[in-house]
Amino acid sequence: FDEVYYGQFVSLYMKRVFFIDESGPPFGHMILALGGYLGGFDGNFVWNRIGAEYTSNVPVWTLRLIPALAGSFCVPLGYLLMVELGYSHFTALGASLLLLMENSLIVQSRFMLLESVLIFFLLLAVVSYLRFYNAPKSSLCRWPWLFLSGASCGFAVGVKYMGLFTYLLLLGVAAVHTWHVIGDKTLNNGKVLGQVVVRFLALVVLPAVLYLGFFFVHLTLLYHSGPHDQMMSSAFQASLEGGLARITQGQPLEVAFGSQVTLRGASSKPLPCWLHSHKANYPIRYENGRGSSHQQQVTCYPFKDVNNWWIIKDPSRQSLVVNSPPRPVRHGDIIQLLHGMTSRFLNTHDVAAPMSPHSQEVSGYIDFNVSMPAQNLWRVDITNRESDRDVWKTILSEVRLIHVNTSAVLKLSGASLPDWGFRQLEVVGDKIYKGYQQSGVWNVEEHRYGRSHEQKERELELKSPTQDDISRNLTFMAKFIELQGATTTCGRRIPVWVTMLCYTNKSPWARLLTLHWPTCNMINLWKMLTVRNEESEHKYSSLPLEWITMDTNIAYWLHTSSNAQIHLIGNFVTWTLANLALFVYALLFLTYLLRRRRKIEDIPEACWEQLVLAGAVCSGGWVVNYLPFFLMEKTLFLYHYLPAITFQILQIPVVVEHLYTHVLRSSQQKAFGGIILAALCSVYLCYRTFSPLTYGQPELTSEQLAALRWRESWDILFRKR
Repeated sequence: FDEVYYGQFVSLYMKRVFFIDESGPPFGHMILALGGYLGGFDGNFVWNRIGAEYTSNVPVWTLRLIPALAGSFCVPLGYLLMVELGYSHFTALGASLLLLMENSLIVQSRFMLLESVLIFFLLLAVVSYLRFYNAPKSSLCRWPWLFLSGASCGFAVGVKYMGLFTYLLLLGVAAVHTWHVIGDKTLNNGKVLGQVVVRFLALVVLPAVLYLGFFFVHLTLLYHSGPHDQMMSSAFQASLEGGLARITQGQPLEVAFGSQVTLRGASSKPLPCWLHSHKANYPIRYENGRGSSHQQQVTCYPFKDVNNWWIIKDPSRQSLVVNSPPRPVRHGDIIQLLHGMTSRFLNTHDVAAPMSPHSQEVSGYIDFNVSMPAQNLWRVDITNRESDRDVWKTILSEVRLIHVNTSAVLKLSGASLPDWGFRQLEVVGDKIYKGYQQSGVWNVEEHRYGRSHEQKERELELKSPTQDDISRNLTFMAKFIELQGATTTCGRRIPVWVTMLCYTNKSPWARLLTLHWPTCNMINLWKMLTVRNEESEHKYSSLPLEWITMDTNIAYWLHTSSNAQIHLIGNFVTWTLANLALFVYALLFLTYLLRRRRKIEDIPEACWEQLVLAGAVCSGGWVVNYLPFFLMEKTLFLYHYLPAITFQILQIPVVVEHLYTHVLRSSQQKAFGGIILAALCSVYLCYRTFSPLTYGQPELTSEQLAALRWRESWDILFRKR
């Protein structure tokens, strides 16, 4: 199943090839890659088919080792969590047994997946914080536990952004406890301030530093050009070895009149592309009957091509070469853009664009002598300038081209042209352009100073490499300028001083500054968490409501010649008890709360505080890890529920001990003990019943598999003999 997804990133780590995973931060991938490194994996395996047999060079054991260890450690962490909440060792033992016999957690821990690692860090963060909270206030040994809790939160968020939910819950609990510290009259102001500062450093600053550190290590390791380069900006691509850097190394920095350039759209949606023209005209009439100018097509082409080259011309001069010394183009200058291969000027006029009739058509001007004069003057607007006379810089400058006659902005509409436009992307002049939109921003990617006066010589020059002398001894360049969406999704731009710092400074931390420019990271994070990347539903996708009653499953593995198979299916008895425990806890909490409002105290204050804290951790852990999925548009699977069900399972022993100790009379406790024992036996029997689908052995007959299909919605696979 998802081993194919994570395996491709492990291979890229082994080969030091840059990649993007929009689903989360890199720490989880680095953990899996560590397993590959320990096993001597060279990255040479094609992860393109679910169920494909691994070749001998793939160290399956070490790749699955760390998730298996993390899943195993969750059992003692469940025990420690109950102890730190103040419950008995028998209750803690019951919690650990429930986790030990939870089939879904076992399955998820046996593969090269990240949920078990995520749950391990979540439990470690909570246990460490509770250990800090319960330690004597005067003990210095308590503070390392607080920093371990903060580090675990950082690790959890670094594995998957889903870890943020429990992290925020822990911050809320810590905030309440800190508020009590502030109100503690036994502490002087200095001690209170010290406690608040240390908690802030441990629970806020440390996770943030770790989060940035993950990207530092990630980009230090991945310095080769890879398949995801085109999704990044030109500046990012130029920082990677073997890709755009081999083309742009040694290019002139300042764009001058006479420069030959390719203009890349800053927006990568729907595709990264370059301003392009070719020897084909717009149809005289479109299919809907509207007419066009019948002038040369101007498009945005998602591939590098000689027809992407344009010449920056001074309207007041005829020269198409760079003077000596070069005259740089500055913000506010008026230019003409001449297409290098066809010698047509970039033009726009009051003719409706083919696919976006509310915008103007953009064309390569042809004089048909039909009273349609050329309108080919453009004003350079450097959006990330530091002053009003900034020079247009290769790669670094983000530029809008504003039409002088109509004030329209040269813009990528996002629509694709029909067959007559070779399915290339439409470029328009937008007269109602407002604010900063990436679709209207361009940057010079490839650049040379034009030296040829004649058209034939110029065509040969355009077809030649940007520069001939490419140094093979590439120095290390820091990798991090931006991640997809970090500088673009919110429509905000990074100041040029940051970009200049990161482009000229070889420090990875300087690159890191640009990636995490804080204007829109939280919105980007929510989009990464919630927006669906796939256009179609997956066979095993499910809805959050189906998780509670386990109406869905996922087939992880099927033997090639037998009925042996592995499924993500939980322990049905445990999940039922967890739902019941959540309901009973809510009923108890509301009953106690209302009665306490009436000044009726059924249990001692210490027991009430213990019950509230246990509810905040267990029920709260379930709430924050479950309810957000109702707001998400992304494709969801049953394994997304595993952090929530882990906390919900821990609610069971909390409710059981409270009922046994504070609700039931002594005459009822023996019968209740028998019920508890029967429930544990039922959990074990359910675990044993589904163990063939948990471990993939022994092989079952079709009849035995049919008997395990407790719900009609479960997709149990039957192999025809």
